[in-house]
Amino acid sequence: MKKQILVAVCSLSLVLAFGACKKKEEKPAMPQTGAPGQGQQLPPGHQGGPQGQPGGPQGQITMPKGQTAIAVPDSVKGKWKAVTIVVEDKAAKKKNEYTINLNSELKIPGSDLKIAVGEYLPDFKMSGLNITSSSNEPNNPAVNVKIFENDKELFKGWLYSKFPAIHPFEHPKYALTLKDGVRK
Repeated sequence: MKKQILVAVCSLSLVLAFGACKKKEEKPAMPQTGAPGQGQQLPPGHQGGPQGQPGGPQGQITMPKGQTAIAVPDSVKGKWKAVTIVVEDKAAKKKNEYTINLNSELKIPGSDLKIAVGEYLPDFKMSGLNITSSSNEPNNPAVNVKIFENDKELFKGWLYSKFPAIHPFEHPKYALTLKDGVRK
């Protein structure tokens, strides 16, 4: 009986020692506007790596280095005049909708936030560093925005109507989401 206990204790000690000697793997830091991690779904047409291939560890998408280029197709140009943005005041549990013209700014009433709306793509598609719209139908609506608080830029990126959790604007008091585009 003592021999069995001694063997069990020695075996357990070896297992613990082996586990303690293994180098702890560090998870890579996720960039603030980087690709989604595991468990998040990419919007249709949102491809991250070169030629749209997944490439990072543990299912992360590797973004190519360089400047992104936005190309609004002729079939989309001039067909949309504005977007509707929903602003949620988390503390007051109140939501307001604002229609903002494309390529314009709006100071959000009752806050220190200002939103600058850029291009609207009704069928967002990204391949490598190229961003465009696959069609003029709102299959995957997205709007390029910059969000400022007291003239300090807090966010620069895309808001997705159907995938609001992809690269969301994060703020302790406010949440902003794209509701839809407004046709001319």
